[in-house]
Amino acid sequence: MCKQLKRCSAICQLDVTRYSVGLIHTSQAQPNNILYLLIRKLSNSSLKGFIAPELGRLNFLQELYLDHNLFFGTIPKQIGSLRNLRVLDLSVNRLTGPIPSELGGLSSVSVINFHSNGLTGKIPSELGKLQNLVELRLDRNRLKGSIPGSNTGSFSPTSNIGSTAHNGLCPSPRLYVGDFSYNFLVGKIPPCLKYLPRSSFQGNCFQDEYSNQQRALQICISGSTGQRGGINGSKHPVHKHERMQQPTWLLVLEIATGVLLVVFVITGIVTASRSCKLKPSIRISSWNRSKSWSDEITVLIDSDMLKSLPKLSRQELEVACEDFSNIIGSSPETVVYKGTMKDGPEVSVISLCAFEGHWTSHHELFYQNKVIDLARLNHENIAKFLGYCRESDPFSRMLVFEYASNGTLFEHLHYGDGAQLSWLRRMKIAIGIAQGLRYLHTELQPPFAISELNSNSVYVTEDFTPKLVDFECWKMMFSKHEKAPSHFNSKGSFPGHGDSAEDKHADIQGNTYAFGVILLEIISGRLPYCKDKGYLVDWATKFLQQPEEIGKLVDPELSNVRTEDLAVLCSVVSRCIDPDPSKRPSMQIITGVLENGIDLSAAAILKESSLAWAELALAL
Repeated sequence: MCKQLKRCSAICQLDVTRYSVGLIHTSQAQPNNILYLLIRKLSNSSLKGFIAPELGRLNFLQELYLDHNLFFGTIPKQIGSLRNLRVLDLSVNRLTGPIPSELGGLSSVSVINFHSNGLTGKIPSELGKLQNLVELRLDRNRLKGSIPGSNTGSFSPTSNIGSTAHNGLCPSPRLYVGDFSYNFLVGKIPPCLKYLPRSSFQGNCFQDEYSNQQRALQICISGSTGQRGGINGSKHPVHKHERMQQPTWLLVLEIATGVLLVVFVITGIVTASRSCKLKPSIRISSWNRSKSWSDEITVLIDSDMLKSLPKLSRQELEVACEDFSNIIGSSPETVVYKGTMKDGPEVSVISLCAFEGHWTSHHELFYQNKVIDLARLNHENIAKFLGYCRESDPFSRMLVFEYASNGTLFEHLHYGDGAQLSWLRRMKIAIGIAQGLRYLHTELQPPFAISELNSNSVYVTEDFTPKLVDFECWKMMFSKHEKAPSHFNSKGSFPGHGDSAEDKHADIQGNTYAFGVILLEIISGRLPYCKDKGYLVDWATKFLQQPEEIGKLVDPELSNVRTEDLAVLCSVVSRCIDPDPSKRPSMQIITGVLENGIDLSAAAILKESSLAWAELALAL
């Protein structure tokens, strides 16, 4: 273990032992001899047991990543004494009990992530003391009560800087990411937090016009223990004899209603059984967690079509990805590995972070339907789908894509060598992305929208050809099926969850806006958002509105910038980021404007300069 703690500046005297049950325990810790200690390699390590309170003795610990494991029990209050801790990530475990109020002592912490556990109790108001906190994720737990915070005035991420009062979360001046969704929180959302997206509060029991997609009343009552009288905290029990005191006619009406309900149920069962005989390819059994997954779930979606897709075994992917040690990306929902198959091609393997006990028939239906959806994509600027892995022992759900070996557009723009990504290459990438989106939006039926389109979802090859990858669709899967729908349609979609024509159109319009932001990144080399400089769109708008000022948008490191190209790009950006989605043009129109307005032919570039000709030879 000491070999992994490469950031120890003194002799490593920490004994961290992993017992047979995966219990993390510390002994003989001498924190005064340990400087800037970071525990970063314990994510996704299949660790089990409880989190030892002795971790609170590591006074110089700066980052603690224990996410995506199998820890149970409560969060030790001793962690609150770690004054130098900047990141605390305990997400995707089986932790229970309340959030310790002692965490208010983490004076240096900037990120707290507890999502996807079983935490109960109220959100401690002491978290408002954390003046450096910028990210707080408490979603997908069983927290109750109201969100602590002042209900006076408004709030934004940049307001109240320097405030010293600690009235709940509101004094926190830098909370840029906050997620309280899918708990059992009640009351109203504090006005000081309403700058956060509405999705940050969905799946609760709020009684607030700002909130949307809240839980049903019965779920709120049953899920919030100790509040049987209602979601507002009434504790008066409901006595059984109160229901016996009712008129005779009401009893007769109840009996008649019950008889009619039984008739309808029987009729529905008969109709469903006949329908199943006509459509045997779609069968969904009930879900019972007391039985094994393989015994209880049988979901087949057009099985002939699924069988026609390339299926890969976990064993061959494990070999290709060097025992799944070559991690190139991760999120709360997925881990992405790089591998090399036996026949030579390099691949990206996306593994879903899902436990068998949490995997429902709804997830399986979405997964299989998504596999079929991804397999139909075939375009030069879309990452090619190569196959899938679906096994039960060990439980695995993976997808395999071709690997773009030159990294992401985000990395080249913001962390790479600016000279390597010349103006010509940027133009080639911009047009390639547009052509890929045109294919997804207008040439496919039904259309396909990238779940979260940004420069991180654009990979580039060695010759700087862009490849779009939809890695974030699984985030949508887990959020959609947190509250299971009552029925499915024949295509595996869920009524009211983004399968309508209006929702698809909104997703496509969202892609158009995101493409405009990517173009601004390509032009300026700036981040889409920076806490020091704000949002890129806000900064660029003042220059886009004045054609003579658009030159100020250009990345200062760029040379050989053609003013004609810049004018075309800025015209497209202005239309893509229009606040009114209905005024944003289709990608068919946008791609046509770029292809006609930006000339990448050899003759045009040679005419510009001999240096540009050499640059073109390298770019193409």
